[in-house]
Amino acid sequence: MEFRLLGSVALVTEDGDVALGPAKRSSLLVMLLLRPNSAVNVQQLIDALWEEEPPTHAKTVLQGHVSRLRALLAEHGAEAYGVELATQGSAYVLRMPESLVDAHRFEELVGLAGVQRRPADTVRMLREALSYWQGPALTGTVHSRPLVAAAGGLEELRLASVEALAEAYGALGEHARAAAVLRTEAVAHPLRESLAAALMLALGRSGRQSDAIDWYHRTRRLLAEELGVDPGETLSEAYATLLRSAEPVTAPRPAVPAEAPKPEGLPRAPRGFTGRGTELAALDRAVRAGDGPICLVTGPAGVGKTAFAVHWAYERRTDFPDGRLFADLRGFSDTPAPETAAVLREFLLALGVVPQRIPEAVEARGALFRSLTASRRLLVVLDNARSSEQVRPLLPGGDHCSTLVTSRDRLGGLIASDAARPVPLGHLPPADSAALLTTVLGVSRVAAEPAAAAKLAGLCDGLPLALRVTAARLAERPRWTLDEMVGELADEQGRLMLLDVEDRGVSAALRLTVQQLPESAARLFRAIGLHTGSDLDRFAAGALAGTSPAQASADLDRLAAAHLLTESVPGRWTPHDLVRLYARHLAPQADPEGLPRLLDHYLYTGLAADAAAEPGSQPCYSLPADARRPAGTREFEDRATALDWYVAERAALEGAVAAAAALGLHDRAWRLALVPWPLMLMRIGDGWTPLLEAGLASAEQVGDLDAQSRVRALLGWILHAEGRDAEALVHLEKAPGLAARVGDTISEAIGYVNYAAVLDATGEHDRAGLLMVHAVSLADRTGHPSTQVLTLQHLAGHCLKAGDHESALAHTLRAGELAPPESAVVRAQLQIVRGEALAGIGRLDEAADQLERAIVAADAAGFPEGSARAAARLSRLSADR
Repeated sequence: MEFRLLGSVALVTEDGDVALGPAKRSSLLVMLLLRPNSAVNVQQLIDALWEEEPPTHAKTVLQGHVSRLRALLAEHGAEAYGVELATQGSAYVLRMPESLVDAHRFEELVGLAGVQRRPADTVRMLREALSYWQGPALTGTVHSRPLVAAAGGLEELRLASVEALAEAYGALGEHARAAAVLRTEAVAHPLRESLAAALMLALGRSGRQSDAIDWYHRTRRLLAEELGVDPGETLSEAYATLLRSAEPVTAPRPAVPAEAPKPEGLPRAPRGFTGRGTELAALDRAVRAGDGPICLVTGPAGVGKTAFAVHWAYERRTDFPDGRLFADLRGFSDTPAPETAAVLREFLLALGVVPQRIPEAVEARGALFRSLTASRRLLVVLDNARSSEQVRPLLPGGDHCSTLVTSRDRLGGLIASDAARPVPLGHLPPADSAALLTTVLGVSRVAAEPAAAAKLAGLCDGLPLALRVTAARLAERPRWTLDEMVGELADEQGRLMLLDVEDRGVSAALRLTVQQLPESAARLFRAIGLHTGSDLDRFAAGALAGTSPAQASADLDRLAAAHLLTESVPGRWTPHDLVRLYARHLAPQADPEGLPRLLDHYLYTGLAADAAAEPGSQPCYSLPADARRPAGTREFEDRATALDWYVAERAALEGAVAAAAALGLHDRAWRLALVPWPLMLMRIGDGWTPLLEAGLASAEQVGDLDAQSRVRALLGWILHAEGRDAEALVHLEKAPGLAARVGDTISEAIGYVNYAAVLDATGEHDRAGLLMVHAVSLADRTGHPSTQVLTLQHLAGHCLKAGDHESALAHTLRAGELAPPESAVVRAQLQIVRGEALAGIGRLDEAADQLERAIVAADAAGFPEGSARAAARLSRLSADR
């Protein structure tokens, strides 16, 4: 919030100018702003609001304007800025920080400029002060005597500032600039003799003596014509100076500026700094890329940002001959962050400003700091910043200073608005990690166990803080080997404890990061400790935190900005191992319903993925009666996107089965084991047995026969693919009977067809054929197309093996009639079997056509294994023709 008097009267907020209303209301505001924090009585205000004799109801009108002004201030959040319009007896007072008024800042800068020892500093301050003027003061107010007088006083101070600015330019020998500044004002104020005198001398000293004398005569005539007076002493002396032929017109000798102090405020250079060659080179390029650069070093807690920045500052000390300033902003600290005013005070003292000359208002301190640094080649290091807002008031002026900011946050606002150049610090690579261990433990100890050193680097996530703590513990235990420390750190339960020393270490650093997060992001971070996988998307995050996917996405971005997560691939976020362990440490503080919500999220999403991957198929489970629908469920465009989801979530689903069983939610556990069944069939040899065995254990735990049937049917098929036929047949033989006992004819048919297929593969062809025919009969009884197609497809395959190509063809034709149009994968499989059947009959052209169609259909459906099978059969067919 800002109040402007130097031009059109205005109240300005983040949203722009506030409409104040009629001139009397603006005049009321001005009268209060001219005496902030002081009572202004009603009569003074009435005198200011009416040019002529006020009406009898003036007090009532005034009260109305006061009421409306109060409402405007409240409406635009004045209280947050410490602004209050209060009644004090028969007077009103506007309580507020005076620095919110542009006229106050102007006067404070003018006062500071008057006590500067260096003319260059005076010039900078006066130019900044005059930049506040946007037109004649108090524009838009009533032309009453009090307000006209106030505007005249402000204008007088402005003109005096212009004259002082010209004098400072003259002290620097810049007489042409002095003349340019003065000429504009002298034209606007032709009867102001001090302006005319100063302009004459500036013109003369810049080599324009005839113009200077001409200006004198012009001013003398105007004084005589307008006022009937002769030139005063100031103008006459300036003219005499110009006419003295014996004394050339020269500038007063500039005062020799005091030697500006060269601050050296950096902390001690970090010991044992290693590596970071790529990042140091990137920082060099960023600093040299433009004028007045702001470089932003970001990275997670413990990655060594401060050490990196200070090391670079020492290495490049000769690039900053006017000194180096350093401030710890304590953005992520148990100690409260310093006030901006306090940091600026320390900077000003370091730059040689005596304490009694340091202004009170933070804006004035900032202006003075920018003025003093504008022409210096100075480095300012702002360490451990929390936000862009904390940094901006501390940025130096001019194009010769460089600013180095470190933060755990990305500070996107500083990049977007202030053109800061990011230099991200990541975790150390193995070679640099080993080098860091060597600086503490010595070359021989690390070189003796290179493999263990590499493992330590991995267990410490390549985090310098963790590596230093580990090295310190080893240094305290000279008899320990590095491999013994590897064994200690391998225990996830105790790893964070080993990586903390007193109040420092990984946990402490991460705690300070988390405590600065907005509550919604902090809640999600705690909930991530409950997650069952290594990475997650916004839908899983929303389920964990109990929020919408949109809110979860915003919170994930916030966690990534704080370097607690990395967006490993678009739309998926991953914590590093130590961050994940810390999140688990906080998990007891998370919402206990977060994990059950996650489990239900996977069940809902699994059905959506199933429908996309195998359209028209029978869902492999129904939802539990008490399943909670997530706030948002992912939608899948096609089979390929569904399969990608299964791949991405495989580890999380495996963990979810274990977590559900541990919570006693066995009705969720067996269903979760079946969620990725389309991926199991596509990657059938990828080791799915433990997952399905865990699902079967949960189904048996709750005594759900239908669940046992479904899991056993799939588990048997997987075991067969792994070459474990004896085990497979145990499960497959039981599956149909379990389904029959609960009247689930669909599962019974699927159980029989899987059992028959494995029997067929093990040589029991006759029995297999009978069971397949029975499976088809059961499927026909259900009237469920996808089950009918599945059984017919297997029966057709059996007929092919038996050499009954006519029957195989008939079964595929019937299955094709039943297959839903959207079942592209099933249709491609049927076309392959049909093509093989036609080839067996001898209808080779038709067989080739079917196989070619199968290739096209499989490619379109994202079914590469089907395309490859059809292509191979087509190749053999071509060779046989």
